[in-house]
Amino acid sequence: MSMRVFITGGAGFIGSALTRILGANGAEVAIFDNFLEQVHGPAPGIALPAEIVRGDVRDAELLSATLARFKPDVIVHLAAETGTGQSADEPARYTSVNVVGTANLLEAARRVPPKRIVLAGTRAVYGEGAYLDRTGRRTVPEPRRNEDMVAGRFGVYDDGVELSPAPTPEDSRPRPSSVYGSSKLMQEYLLQQTQPAFPHVILRLQNVYGPGQSLKNPYTGVLSIFCQQAQNGQRLNIYEDGEITRDFVFVDDVARAFALACTEERALGRTINIGTGRPLSIRHAAETILDKLGLARDRYDVSGMFRAGDVRYAVAEVTKARELLGWSPNVAFEAGIAVLVKWAQTGG
Repeated sequence: MSMRVFITGGAGFIGSALTRILGANGAEVAIFDNFLEQVHGPAPGIALPAEIVRGDVRDAELLSATLARFKPDVIVHLAAETGTGQSADEPARYTSVNVVGTANLLEAARRVPPKRIVLAGTRAVYGEGAYLDRTGRRTVPEPRRNEDMVAGRFGVYDDGVELSPAPTPEDSRPRPSSVYGSSKLMQEYLLQQTQPAFPHVILRLQNVYGPGQSLKNPYTGVLSIFCQQAQNGQRLNIYEDGEITRDFVFVDDVARAFALACTEERALGRTINIGTGRPLSIRHAAETILDKLGLARDRYDVSGMFRAGDVRYAVAEVTKARELLGWSPNVAFEAGIAVLVKWAQTGG
C-alpha cells in the first residue's frame, strides 16, 4: 500500500486503529488531531506509526498548510464532535467543528488535490430510520414525541399504530433527530456539493465499540460507560424500558472498512452502512458486560428515563458493504465485549 493518507481525528478511537492498519501495510500517514481533553484526557500519550500534527479543523490556515506540505493521496475525515445529548446543549460548537471544519478541509483539499476523500458518516442522519407500516410498506417516521415517552410509550407510532422496526438501507430518506445528526448530514452534503467535486466514499457508522474508547467521557459509547460504572460498583442505569436496540460493531472491523474505502474502486461515489446488521437490546448488552466482569447480571435498573432526540431502533442493512467494499464484520459481540472488558479492567 504505497500511498499517503491524511487522517483528521487520527489519534482518536477509530483513527488510531486505522492508522495502525495503514502503517502495517506500508502507507505513509499524517494525523491532524486537536487532542480534545474530553476525549483524550488531560495528558494524552500516544505512539502511532504516523506524523502527528496537533491542530483543530477550525484552524483553516494550519489545516491548509499541513495538507499542502504532506500532499496526501487520500484524506480520511474522522474529526467531529460526537454525542446526541451534548449536541443539543452546544449547537454552536457542534456546527463549528462538524460543518465549518469540514468546509475548511474541502477548501484546503482543492489545493492538493487528493485522489479521494473518505468521510466518517453516521447512522444518526437517518433519525428513527426504517420501519414497516401496517401494510408492510417501508416508511421513515417522525421523531418520537416527548409526551409519549413521559407516559412510558417508547415505541414508534404512526396515527396511533405502533410501527415494526426494520434494518435501515442507505437509500432511506435522511431525517436526523439531533443537532449531531444534522451536522453530520451537512458534512455529507458539503462533500457532495463542493465544486469541483472530489471522488469520495461515505461510510455511515453504527455504534462502534472496543478498546481505546474513552472510559471517562460521559458522551462516549454506552458500552464503555457501562464498563466503567460496573467496575466502580455502580448499578447500571438503563433508559426507557431496556429495549432500545442498537447495531454494535467492533472498532477493528470499522478501521478495516476505512482501509478498504481508501482503495476500493467500486466504493467511489457511494454511501455505505458499516454495521453488523444484528439487533441487540441495551438490556442484553448490559447483562453481557456484567457477565464478563463476573458480576451479577441483574445489577442494573430499567429507569424509564429517556433522552430527547434518541432513537428506538438503529440497525443497518449491510448488503452494500459486502458488495462494494468486500467487507463484513469479523468480531462477534460476545468476543468484542470480552476484549473491551479486559481493556477496561486495566484502566484503559
